[in-house]
Amino acid sequence: MFVGSYPLRLDEKGRLALPVRYRELVADGMVIKKGQERCVYGLTMARVAEQSAALKAMAPSDTNAARMHARMSFGSMVEVEADKTGRITIPASLREYAGLDRDVVVVGVDTRFEIWDSATWEAYVAEQEAVFAAMESEGMPTLS
Repeated sequence: MFVGSYPLRLDEKGRLALPVRYRELVADGMVIKKGQERCVYGLTMARVAEQSAALKAMAPSDTNAARMHARMSFGSMVEVEADKTGRITIPASLREYAGLDRDVVVVGVDTRFEIWDSATWEAYVAEQEAVFAAMESEGMPTLS
């Protein structure tokens, strides 16, 4: 499980040192891809296989929306491998998509982690905190 928020920095080559706690989770392989809200998702290979199976089980699978989702999701995936120091390289196309320059935040979101531009993340949190605090938990699983 990916949890926590980590303010980090990309180096001049677009490399990011993964949080130490995440390195073991992705040791068997991982991908990064376009995520919603203009961030980059990091997924284990096992999670990618689960998503593939879930998409195949959905009916109808041959709709415009299903094709678009599969293309945007699987088509933007890049297999990455951490080097000896735990760094991954984020390709220029994904850095551009998410507006990643130097200061980033890596956010654990259960079965994935997200890489956000630091300023974009701060703006997102500022916008969502009041909504989250006021949200009713009825029908939602709670973590408390």
